[in-house]
Amino acid sequence: MPTPPVSTTNAPNGEQEGVRPAEGYAGDVTPACAARWVAEGNAVLVDVRTDAEREWVGYVPGAIGLAWKQWPGMALNPDFDEGIRAATTGGRKLVLLCRSGVRSIAAAKRATELGAQAYNILEGFEGNPDAQGHRGRAGGWRFHGLPWKQN
Repeated sequence: MPTPPVSTTNAPNGEQEGVRPAEGYAGDVTPACAARWVAEGNAVLVDVRTDAEREWVGYVPGAIGLAWKQWPGMALNPDFDEGIRAATTGGRKLVLLCRSGVRSIAAAKRATELGAQAYNILEGFEGNPDAQGHRGRAGGWRFHGLPWKQN
């Protein structure tokens, strides 16, 4: 069942709902919070999965596709820094998405080093694997019913 939209108002503990503090980057956000920020025009979604993942698994309409690592071989993308600089024009915060919320942490740390206000999207696009090793059933952007398409 999809989770309800997350408010970005202040929670009782002084943090924003849907946002957790993190070391080395602005924080971690729930998929619903990231979607709300993007819909409100307060953030830019940067999908750091490989081109192949976006093409075959699915993508978020309007997101900037900027691989953190490139397939095959998963070498760091030499154009990542330039892409992040281009994405931050206008001063909006960045919300970074990968498959499960792991690569996007490293990408958020690098984006922060480049001067961006960068957040990792928890659970990623597909979420963690379930007991049978299948993704997309226990969390993630798609699981929560947020906008996405598949070719």
